Amino acid sequence: MRVLGIDPGLTRCGLGVVDGRPGRAGMVAVGVIRTPSDRDTGERLLYLEDNLTTWVRRFEPDVVAIERVFADVNVASVMTTAHATAIALLVAAKAGVPVAFHTPTEVKAAVTGDGRAGKAQVTQMVTSILKLTEQPRPADAADALALAICHTWRGGTEIRYAAAAARAGGPR
Repeated sequence: MRVLGIDPGLTRCGLGVVDGRPGRAGMVAVGVIRTPSDRDTGERLLYLEDNLTTWVRRFEPDVVAIERVFADVNVASVMTTAHATAIALLVAAKAGVPVAFHTPTEVKAAVTGDGRAGKAQVTQMVTSILKLTEQPRPADAADALALAICHTWRGGTEIRYAAAAARAGGPR
């Protein structure tokens, strides 16, 4: 199974592609999409959409695993993360790729055994699991790989937007 993990963010959106099955995973690609903070939000979202579309076309994932938005006291941060999440959902739906959501706690538990693990521990375990020679940087990239590993190992509830759109007579 090929999984594209997405750690959504408007300033930095982490991407990680993993091939694998439960207990075994190998990295295909890792990266971060950065949008210019001096640009209009709409332009930034278009830039994110274009780049995510390129990744989906290039790597042809079987599923896209996205981190579930965590609501905290910083409403502005939650909103921009939600915008980026919506763009990831849109790109996957246009490509007919199912989407799965995983919570940060679920991802940390899958890769470290501890749902409260810190970023450094997650990055260290991702590096070890994927047998990388150096740690993926920044943390958004490591988090995206952790999402892909989590889904590869644990699976999850996939939301089949393409199938739902087809039943409704919409685009596939």
